[in-house]
Amino acid sequence: MPAKKGLSEMAHRPLKEGEEYQPYVGPGESPPEFTIKAVLFGVLFGVLFGAANAYLGLVAGLTISTSIPVAVMTVAVFRLIGGTQVKSTGLLEANMAQTVGSASSSVASGVIFTLPALFLWDLAPNLFQMTLLAMCGGLIGVLFMIPLRRYLIKGEHGKLPYPEGTACAEVLVASEIGGGQARNVFLGLGAGALFKFIASWAKLVPGKLEVSIPLLKKGAVGCKLSAALFGVGYILGPRIGLIMVGGGLLSSLIIIPAIAYWGEGRVEPFYPETALTIAAMDAGQIWNRYVRYIGAGAVATGGIITLVRSIPTMIESFKAATGQLRKRLGQGEDKGDTILRTARDLPLHWVAGGLLLLVCVLAFVPQVFGQLPGTGARTIAAVLVVFCAFFFVTVSSRIVGLVGVTSNPTSGMTIATLLLTATVFLLLGWTGDMGKAGALTVGCVVAIAASIAG
Repeated sequence: MPAKKGLSEMAHRPLKEGEEYQPYVGPGESPPEFTIKAVLFGVLFGVLFGAANAYLGLVAGLTISTSIPVAVMTVAVFRLIGGTQVKSTGLLEANMAQTVGSASSSVASGVIFTLPALFLWDLAPNLFQMTLLAMCGGLIGVLFMIPLRRYLIKGEHGKLPYPEGTACAEVLVASEIGGGQARNVFLGLGAGALFKFIASWAKLVPGKLEVSIPLLKKGAVGCKLSAALFGVGYILGPRIGLIMVGGGLLSSLIIIPAIAYWGEGRVEPFYPETALTIAAMDAGQIWNRYVRYIGAGAVATGGIITLVRSIPTMIESFKAATGQLRKRLGQGEDKGDTILRTARDLPLHWVAGGLLLLVCVLAFVPQVFGQLPGTGARTIAAVLVVFCAFFFVTVSSRIVGLVGVTSNPTSGMTIATLLLTATVFLLLGWTGDMGKAGALTVGCVVAIAASIAG
């Protein structure tokens, strides 16, 4: 048998009439896939990259797609323990490890962009509640995605490029390239550790730099030297990096001096500050009490704009996917032992049963929506989760195929969920801390489901 040279050129284009795409690992082959080794390394990489992504999201307000770095690390480790190449017989194992490992970042994104608000409101959830929310959101996202998989992956082959998925496939197939990329990852780890040692432990370089601007009242520019943030900027590229720097400069050179000039003559503290006047504050205090709220409003506005701009794509994606779902439900499930490996899905009755079980967990386990009193309130919240998750999982699954994970408007989907849930809760009279916390936990589950599906 001739050696495989890589992915077929048909992997990157729509199929012509009568063409049938043959995967790199053919449907007639049955190599090891769901193995202890794959799961263990997937969990290991999931913990590593999930924790890193959660940290970056909390520090910098943004996360990155980790599927490609996890694929690179998987190839490196599998080559280390299995020989010089990741042969096709172990390719599905490596893919399983990559899938398990990269899922953690999707869960982390859904959690860190919603639940921190509960801590700010002094309604901190316990670890058990956060675990239940993450598990329910992840499972709902997977189960809603299963009936759409065949249409999106096979039926829309080439029309939906799935940038990150295709890149992961290239890395896994071209194991010799993956090894070189892994060296770059380890070089980055070493450089980051060296920088951390120089800046934080040896104190040879200051961790923070700040320079006052003499011509501006309380004007100053500064930066925190962080290997993690340098890495994020390198991954995201100059455009996103310049946007972040531009926001910081706008805050330091325009907004803070403007607030300082405006508050110079005020003799009373200005809300939300209750102790100091603006004139008595330094630049850091003005940022903490006023500017960061302006930034939060800008982030929310950006999410709403993203939602509005994404509505046509969302509607188109939802129509296309649900049309194919109705067609598949009408055809019924495949029977018998002749189903090809690449065509197997979890049976639809198992999908429906799993979703029903999750709805019961959301409605009847008090710890999930811990701030909502009674089974009735939790049942309404569970119905809202299923309704929003079905729509946004369908949308997210297709949008990721079009533009990739990084451009998936999960924030807009989360805001839409929060708006709908908050409106329903308001009409039911569930206001105050109970309503706020309940709406946020519903948004958390839906955000995780949409992220996992993407």
